[in-house]
Amino acid sequence: MNGVPTSTVPRVRTSAALMASALVLYSCLCVQAAWKPADGPLMTKWSAEVSPDNVWPEYPRPQMVRRDWLNLNGLWDYAITAKDRMQPRDFDGQILVPFPVESALSGVMKRVGPDNRLWYRRTFEIPRGRRGHVTGRRILIHFGAVDWDTTVWVNGLKVGSHRGGYDPFTFDITHAVKAEEPQTIVVSVWDPSDAGTQPRGKQVRKPRGIWYTPVTGIWQTVWIEPVNPFYIESLEMTPDLDAATLKLKVNVEGNVPRTGTYRVMAEVPEQLKLGLPSVPKQMGAADAAIGEELEIPLADPKLWTPDSPHLYDLKVMIARKARETTVTGTGTTTDWEGVDSVQCYFAMRKISIEKDEEGINRLFLNGKPLFQYGPLDQGWWPDGLYTAPADAALRYDVEVTKQLGMNMARKHVKVEPDRWYYWCDKLGLLVWQDMPSGDRYIRRTQPDIVRTKESAEQFELEWSRIIKAFYNHPSIVMWVPFNEGWGQFDTDRIVQMTKDLDPIRLVNNASGWTDRGVGDVHDIHRYPGPACPPLEEDRAVVLGEFGGLGLPVRGHTWQDEKNWGYRSYDNRAELTDAYLALLDNLRPLIGGGLTAAVYTQTSDVEIEVNGLMTYDRAMIKMDTDKVRAAAEKLYLPPPIVTVIVPTSQEDGQIWRYTTTAPASGWQQSDFDDSDWDIGKGGFGTEGTPGAVIGTTWDTPDIWLRRTIDLESTVPSELFLTIHHDEDAEVYINGTRITKLNEHTSGYVRVALDEKALAAFKPGLNKLAVHCHQTRGGQYIDVGFVDIKERPAKK
Repeated sequence: MNGVPTSTVPRVRTSAALMASALVLYSCLCVQAAWKPADGPLMTKWSAEVSPDNVWPEYPRPQMVRRDWLNLNGLWDYAITAKDRMQPRDFDGQILVPFPVESALSGVMKRVGPDNRLWYRRTFEIPRGRRGHVTGRRILIHFGAVDWDTTVWVNGLKVGSHRGGYDPFTFDITHAVKAEEPQTIVVSVWDPSDAGTQPRGKQVRKPRGIWYTPVTGIWQTVWIEPVNPFYIESLEMTPDLDAATLKLKVNVEGNVPRTGTYRVMAEVPEQLKLGLPSVPKQMGAADAAIGEELEIPLADPKLWTPDSPHLYDLKVMIARKARETTVTGTGTTTDWEGVDSVQCYFAMRKISIEKDEEGINRLFLNGKPLFQYGPLDQGWWPDGLYTAPADAALRYDVEVTKQLGMNMARKHVKVEPDRWYYWCDKLGLLVWQDMPSGDRYIRRTQPDIVRTKESAEQFELEWSRIIKAFYNHPSIVMWVPFNEGWGQFDTDRIVQMTKDLDPIRLVNNASGWTDRGVGDVHDIHRYPGPACPPLEEDRAVVLGEFGGLGLPVRGHTWQDEKNWGYRSYDNRAELTDAYLALLDNLRPLIGGGLTAAVYTQTSDVEIEVNGLMTYDRAMIKMDTDKVRAAAEKLYLPPPIVTVIVPTSQEDGQIWRYTTTAPASGWQQSDFDDSDWDIGKGGFGTEGTPGAVIGTTWDTPDIWLRRTIDLESTVPSELFLTIHHDEDAEVYINGTRITKLNEHTSGYVRVALDEKALAAFKPGLNKLAVHCHQTRGGQYIDVGFVDIKERPAKK
């Protein structure tokens, strides 16, 4: 970010004493033993650059930056043991922080298990004569995230405990810092993984399928920060586009002296440079008493969008009145002395649900409809598991997502370090943020679980901390407390709690299968899909997961055999074609009211091979140009969809049908089907996902026929609407217009080629269908729609 110049009104001078007391900390003097990563199954290109001297050196909190800090990443002593007390001789070796102990980049790659604790130990030095308890400054230790139950000692004194694997936490260690060097930090961590009820995401002790290796211990940056006796603890930045202001709450920690005058001041350099003498109040600056909210007016604010992610720099400070000077003829001038200051950034953007011209609820960004499309982003790495090998790797994932034409990512049952959201803010990527799941899981038709008091309180505590910690990131536009019934409980209350904590963002009550009719969107999952939920009066409809097309790439997989995807393909061309077909089918659903879609997924993860990239990020598995071009079509104005031949979704259509193999020529127009049964569509068994049963069909095969009327003309943009489980063949006037294998889990649209369209004629046409079933649920229903692009507005 740009530097922040001193404000012209009021004048502020930097205290020489403050500069002199700046605590310049440096890392421990212990000898750095030779280190190398463990022999993991797969590594990324960034792992070659990782070493104890340069591991995650970036400042970890981009929205509240102070100049003085000490990075404690690097080699620590570690031990895995059931002991509840440790001596220096008890440690087993060294671990590279902040990589979890199960990862290759930790240098350890060992499991801990719920019966043991993971212990850490390291030392650091404070330069002589400048210790916090001598100079009057406080010493804070920050942990970006530790999974899960953490206790910290400094020089043998317990300084705090924390439970939560995804939220940052801080302890004041001033009282524990001693005069003699070195200072010693000991950390103890217990993590039950899936043996407990705590939020854990996709971690399990026995990885399989969509469940991954457990993660234990420190997995984000640890750092020390010197601050003044009273200091800026946190900020809450709320953009108000309607009023063209930034509302700013500055939370101050510590005891503010009763003597003297103190105020909080904030300024936006970009606005101060505008120089607007005709404006009666200073644009881009505000001040207030400590504890009061600031409102910073902005002249003609630039809005943040994925295409133009404008960020404003912001300087916030606590200042003390130093002196007042009376100048003859000009009044009184006040000099202010900076006590504490932080560099920040913010953006002006608004997310909402509004009705479009046709009365359909859609997602709006800054008052304009915007279809949101992007990947299900797991955030896992083959060499670091929860921890990316480097900041550049986090940035790369965001860059590739943008390169593929996407404008959003759904961060799936994991929370990232602040710097991932920083790159989303800076590069322009909308984020749906999941709460990591935990406790027991329910099936689609089951009610919410009843959690124990301890489990419920832990969920709510962690969720509220996560919302508070990441509230200021403009990229985050939706909170998702539950996914597919994983630990879902008290849905109505949790949604309202989320709304109360953050009234400026949308809430997705449950992504996939277990919607409870509350929140801002109805979210379904369909693999491979796509599909669209029925339109609603008050909520928008979204496709929270679809796709999952798999391609294992030899040399770039977690294991050589038994890899898994929802659908598998043999090469890049086949995968690209299948993906493009999905997006072709997605476009018509937008015309019908779909407002967002999430493709599974950003990268392969362990044995899952359905990523846009390989797990090691060495390869984008599809044709990038074709993928980007297909995605860009999704952002055009919604097409006009006209039903030509209805399906049985809303009203059961009458068909002739048989489950006994018919004579040859059954698909021809003149075939005599008078002895076939008559029934209402759709045909299938109850419980089949997305099915609307009119007539039960539970045999291996069914043949259907009906007459349809296209009246005077055949539409030029005719699409098949079909829900098939499993293989289906569709004929018009005896000509097969499509053959579809496997199954869908909802109604999809299928584009018809020129040969298929040529089979139609004006007036009456004979529609014939054959569906074959082998296992599980079964269903068949078809119809046709006309889809035309909306003319551009003049």
